Amino acid sequence: MDKLLIRGCGPLAGEIRVSGSKNAALPILAATLLSSEPVLIRNLPHLHDVTTMIALLRSMGTELIVDERLGVEINGSTTTKTTAPYELVKTMRASILVLGPLLAHFGHAKVSFPGGCAIGSRPVDQHLRGFEAMGAIIDIDEGYITARAPEGGLKGAHVLFDMVTVGGTENVMMAAALAKGRTVLENAAREPEIVDLAHCLIAMGAKITGHGTATITIDGVERLNGCTYSVMPDRIEAGTYLVAAAASRGSIRLRDIGPETLEAVLVKLEEAGAKIESGADWITLDMEGRQPKAVNIKTMPYPGFPTDMQAQFTAMNTVADGVSHVTETIFENRLIQTHEMNRMGAKITIEGNTAMIKGIDRLKGAPVMASDLRASASLVIAGLVADGETLVDRIYHIDRGYECIEEKFLALGADIRRVAN
Repeated sequence: MDKLLIRGCGPLAGEIRVSGSKNAALPILAATLLSSEPVLIRNLPHLHDVTTMIALLRSMGTELIVDERLGVEINGSTTTKTTAPYELVKTMRASILVLGPLLAHFGHAKVSFPGGCAIGSRPVDQHLRGFEAMGAIIDIDEGYITARAPEGGLKGAHVLFDMVTVGGTENVMMAAALAKGRTVLENAAREPEIVDLAHCLIAMGAKITGHGTATITIDGVERLNGCTYSVMPDRIEAGTYLVAAAASRGSIRLRDIGPETLEAVLVKLEEAGAKIESGADWITLDMEGRQPKAVNIKTMPYPGFPTDMQAQFTAMNTVADGVSHVTETIFENRLIQTHEMNRMGAKITIEGNTAMIKGIDRLKGAPVMASDLRASASLVIAGLVADGETLVDRIYHIDRGYECIEEKFLALGADIRRVAN
């Protein structure tokens, strides 16, 4: 099991390109199962989770071709199995996203029930209630979800989600694309990745309106066609590098990223003292050598502050000027990385779902262990602003969501390398 060895350095500075979005790529790959024609997906990030989703599609007999530009052409008509086995689903929770497309296109699906997650519970009951509203018969037995469409296929329905659910919105929206009649999703998630999935489905011939709002309307069509689609840039990756630069008192320029997807993050970085400029597909941040100011954050569903950026801002606040409060409202265990930061000299106390952080000038390097994807990124940031060496263990979490993280930080002047266990 590899680790990352980081030696604390001065301000980060440089330019990097933002990779394709993991959180958009996974549902878009699942959506290709809705079509009987080839779908070419471009700008896929080279990540473990993406590889797992491709392996899951292959396990169902789906033919895939990787082209010279590293795009993936997927031919849903070749799918011969509608079962997603435990061996693959257990390694990636997003595997549940094949349930809706399989159910809508083939009329039946069997998907291993996803397990828990280090950051907290993420039940799939909202997904299943949406399918049941469309007439599906759902059964859970021996760890598998078995779903069967009614005679004549899924039917349009009114679905009111009890809570905002990104995965549930994606799964039910994909199923509704081939349902008979109109489906209306209320209290739908509004994340940019939802919008990206809708744009891909529309390119395939789906009829969808309202994506990006709390009410999404889908008029089912008889079939979806093939298309070529490019995955949106990864706003969380972009935010992570922006925060790393801010924490180190440095400067950075990001290419291939739309600032409109990062409004809540950019507002907080400006509050921390960063000078930010942006264009249609670029963002620059410059701390002009200044220590960041402590900022209070509270995670909320989009367009609020993203839970996937909480850990990174917590790391920045450990070396910020002042006292801050970080409140996590989405996942109950997502402050777990603060215990590792305290091993590095951070002054963080936890009360309920809120961390109170008293900023100091520098952290101290130490061996630390990542508990989840975003926590691992926050520990890398902490290592970059610490004196001495920091060894981050269990970095397989990082490889799930950050493409070439060492190379990108090296391009910014960091002292970081991957070492064998």
